[in-house]
Amino acid sequence: MSEEKKEKVTKEPKEAKIYHALISFGILVFAMVVGIMKYKVDVHIPMFIGVIAAACMALYLGYDWDTIETAMKDGIYNALQAIIILSIVGILVGVWILGGIVPAMIYYGLKILSPSIFLVAAMLICSVTSLATGTSWGTMGTMGLALMGIAVGLDIPAPMAAGAIISGAYFGDKMTPISDTTNLAPAMAGTDVFTHVKFMVLPTAIAYGISLVLYGVLGFVHSSSGSADMSAVREMSNGLAENFNISPILLLPPVIVIVAVAMKIPAIPGITLGIISGLIIGMITQNNASFGEMLDCGMNGYSCETGIESLDSLLSSGGLMSMMSSISLTIIAMMFGGIMERTKQLEVLVSKIVRIAKKPASLVVTTEATCVMCNALMPEQYISIVVPGRMYAQTYKEKGLHPKTLSNALESAGTVSSALIPWNTCGVYILGVLGVSTFKYLPFAFFNLITPFIVAIMAYMGYTVADSDGYRLTKKAQKKKKLAMEQQTQ
Repeated sequence: MSEEKKEKVTKEPKEAKIYHALISFGILVFAMVVGIMKYKVDVHIPMFIGVIAAACMALYLGYDWDTIETAMKDGIYNALQAIIILSIVGILVGVWILGGIVPAMIYYGLKILSPSIFLVAAMLICSVTSLATGTSWGTMGTMGLALMGIAVGLDIPAPMAAGAIISGAYFGDKMTPISDTTNLAPAMAGTDVFTHVKFMVLPTAIAYGISLVLYGVLGFVHSSSGSADMSAVREMSNGLAENFNISPILLLPPVIVIVAVAMKIPAIPGITLGIISGLIIGMITQNNASFGEMLDCGMNGYSCETGIESLDSLLSSGGLMSMMSSISLTIIAMMFGGIMERTKQLEVLVSKIVRIAKKPASLVVTTEATCVMCNALMPEQYISIVVPGRMYAQTYKEKGLHPKTLSNALESAGTVSSALIPWNTCGVYILGVLGVSTFKYLPFAFFNLITPFIVAIMAYMGYTVADSDGYRLTKKAQKKKKLAMEQQTQ
């Protein structure tokens, strides 16, 4: 048979229909729910079952295996920057703990605790701890436990205390460049982590400020005249001071990273500056922080052995190897996204959804709603960022919106709403460590509740929507853009 005839015999792949996409997603959702809820397994293998489902659907549609494999590779390639950043973040955390930087941030955070403003202080302390460690779970499982004990002594209702702890923990998880979700959201959207964090500052600051005011009012109403049991906090503070040389100079590496963000230095060199400065300052200030120990902690993380269980649990962290779980999940999720994009299953699904989101602000709200739905249907925080991120990335681009608009929506709904769903892995974890059910603390988790609404409201005002050049869609920002363009043409 001639080559010409072979080409005629070769069939073009079928056009993906909405039910094809729903079957692929339905299998993914089913695998997630059964795997996570019934068998308590990690999200990775259920996610891989979704990859198998998407690949089988692609074969059914008529795509050959080479095309499917290329689609998976392309998906992974799109996440390579995030994988690199996650790797060096793991190194940074290990170096910063051994070098005393993270312990110093926690130590000074504990010093602001005051029984008369417990709820405000609890949020601030958990914010500092989560910013320093990049983990909301670690913060709630350590600082959160200590603060819950203090709340009992202050006669503050447990749901209120839990709400303040959760709000602080998720603020740090949302805003710190060393958090896996903070790196995952911009990776899915197609921007860098520093651009992402900077764009989140305004709406997050407003939500945070409102939350602090509400906790201040609640704290005043429920303040107790009795003395609080501060033994747990004192024990942690003393443990930090005894095992690390605490000094204000240890706060310099975080300042360097913040300055790097302000100066628009790319994420990879910016975080690397934090590693180098932490390594140098750590070796100077900490007796046990030799160069060899620093290298080992950068690889395998720090193993804390102070004898204080809560402190050892919090500071036994970091290292390149600690990020392998997040990296492998990113790879598997991008395999799924790559297939769904290449076979246009995502396109057909998104086309149905975006019909109701004709304006940029409506698209932001739709994205947030999708994130919350994913947290409920596929009860895992990472998936609520990955799936909507891959679903809407192209749509934002087609509408002339900067990827940071999408990454902000993903983080502001996907990350924070996970704690508000009882059967989500985050809601289950919080119940286990804080001993308060989701429906009891939900009315008091102000930051988690307020943030998605603030972002949605500000989207209609133009503050959380940016055009392809990065300018917000406010009249003032667009006027500034027009002026800048006129100056360039002159």
